[in-house]
Amino acid sequence: MHMLNVYLLRHGQTAWNADNNRYCGRTDISLTATGIRQAEAVKEQLKGITFDGVYSSPLERAFMTANIASGVHVKKDARLIEADFGDWEKKTKEEFIAENATLWHNWMEDPAKYKAGGTGESGMEIVTRVDDFFRELRERHASGNILVAAHNGVNRLYLAYKLGMPLKNYRMLVQENASITMFTLSAEGDFTLQHLNSKL
Repeated sequence: MHMLNVYLLRHGQTAWNADNNRYCGRTDISLTATGIRQAEAVKEQLKGITFDGVYSSPLERAFMTANIASGVHVKKDARLIEADFGDWEKKTKEEFIAENATLWHNWMEDPAKYKAGGTGESGMEIVTRVDDFFRELRERHASGNILVAAHNGVNRLYLAYKLGMPLKNYRMLVQENASITMFTLSAEGDFTLQHLNSKL
């Protein structure tokens, strides 16, 4: 049976991750020195694997991580971009809850329906675009190994969706900076989680 192995990466550390996890959706910031070292550690971890394709969110932090980790040509795909966090962008959770607690409450209760930060994307909008990317990827690559570099929000929501969890449970899935989550996609589109947050 032909299986496609997908190595899903969250980008390396950024200054905002280090700053009390300030929400960074579409803001295009770079990796810290630590983030670059993390991406180099991933390259070491994956050195025995030949990739048939490497894809990344168009944002610099994911693209740099993919570039360093793979050492091969990286294709950017807009569907892998981080969630649009609306009014939460650039703020920590403490800051935006103080401004409007209802927005956070709604998102926690049903992110599938409610928009992040009031004006951003809903969870269903996010998983639809990410799932569309992986469906197309499966058509393009029948088997082999693919590296995909994306973000904390989109990765966790997509995994929750594929595992049949309510999207509000996405926060139960950890995605550490520059750690690998590996899953397989079969020809029939069956999704199997092999490693979560792994240093393989």
